[in-house]
Amino acid sequence: MAKNEKRIKVTLACENCKRRNYITTKNRINDRERIEMKKYCKWERVHTTHKETR
Repeated sequence: MAKNEKRIKVTLACENCKRRNYITTKNRINDRERIEMKKYCKWERVHTTHKETR
């Protein structure tokens, strides 16, 4: 089995400004739904909710 077969790259977009600020990985098998994290947005200059985009 390949090393990164189960982990995929996902892009996180800010809920307020809609900019795509972060790229991270998630486990495709354990996390089926879209992930949501509180991250720092450098355009808003505050911590906001970032959701996974397609």
